[in-house]
Amino acid sequence: MARKMKDSGIEWLGSIPADWYIVRLRYLCQVSTGNKDTINKDDDGQYPFYVRSPIVERINSYSYDGEAVLMAGDGVGAGKVFHYANGKFDYHQRVYNIHGFKGVKAKYLYYYLMENFRKEIEQSNAKSTVDSIRLPMLLDFPISVGNQEEQQSIADYLDRKCSLIDSIMEKQKTVIEKLKLYKQSIITEAVTKGLDPNVKMKPSGIEWIGHVPENWVICRIKDVAELNPKFSDSFSFNNNDEVSFCPMECIGQGYMTPTISTIDRVKNGYTFFADGDIVMAKVTPCFENGNIAIADGLTNGIGFGSTELYVFRSKRVNRLLLFYFLQNTIFRERCISSMYGVGGLKRVPLEFINTYHLALPPIKEQRIIAEFLKYRCSQIDATVSIKQNLIDKLTDYKKSLIYECVTGKREVV
Repeated sequence: MARKMKDSGIEWLGSIPADWYIVRLRYLCQVSTGNKDTINKDDDGQYPFYVRSPIVERINSYSYDGEAVLMAGDGVGAGKVFHYANGKFDYHQRVYNIHGFKGVKAKYLYYYLMENFRKEIEQSNAKSTVDSIRLPMLLDFPISVGNQEEQQSIADYLDRKCSLIDSIMEKQKTVIEKLKLYKQSIITEAVTKGLDPNVKMKPSGIEWIGHVPENWVICRIKDVAELNPKFSDSFSFNNNDEVSFCPMECIGQGYMTPTISTIDRVKNGYTFFADGDIVMAKVTPCFENGNIAIADGLTNGIGFGSTELYVFRSKRVNRLLLFYFLQNTIFRERCISSMYGVGGLKRVPLEFINTYHLALPPIKEQRIIAEFLKYRCSQIDATVSIKQNLIDKLTDYKKSLIYECVTGKREVV
């Protein structure tokens, strides 16, 4: 027999079981904020320290002992990062501690808020970016609840199901990380030692390069590629001509997804590149994340992007081989160690890139290595894509499952 439902009166919540009711959060619990900042964390601390991130830090103090739901109150995690805790812990001054539960089970409320709070935000702030959750808004948030026995059953069911889903996703993530490391090892070996394991080697004379095939030559990046080629008015473009525009968020690991702008809007204050150029992030954390791509199919053949990009134009090196070389582990690690600046503004120095030494094979061998890497890397990327698609589907399923259970649309028996 189908469960009898009723309209909750809340658009995003929809229908709820006829014997459930809507109550504002303020009547179900108490809410407080912490008095610690991230500077107080201690990696070897005795207690969990809840900050505004999915990552739980450690600390050597505790300000609460008991069952609680923690929610990020501001920053990028506002209304999106939730934790369930039961025991001694401390929490950030911008984290809400929801506790002292009356008429609601803590774990049920945790699942309810995790899936539903963002819906309220999206509906009430459709045209703005939310980076702070005000206490009155939190206290007035509507909660649909049935009897506590049913709440506990829902929480227990979701614990089991979500644990299974999370376990599957973690295994897929582990496989993805191993595949990425394998890809890095293939790239590094091919661009520094070649494809023939039996080739005769010679000392390179460069400490970090070591031995190289005897027919390879040592050169610098600036000897084989032009770094940051310039755009000038000598190009035959009018100010209103369309070109590709690529801010940093449009560049990923091996791809770019530019938008369209006009010359007059982007020719000053942005980095110029053209079809066939390699673009690579120079600032942390984008460099460490592997933001690099070959520009291709640009509008009118040219584009402009973030000032935090280096652009490489091949002169005496196979472009695809250079693209892979810039991703090899030795180069990346040395670039990271060369970074200067403070905090999140550390950059790889231009002179370090220009004068970086590499061993280069003859042009025919360059093409062979480049095509080999293109084939092998595309195989690995395809497998990673399959794994990531599975994770995405499981993530969506988990969200749907939680929503249906905590709103009573799926009956837990």
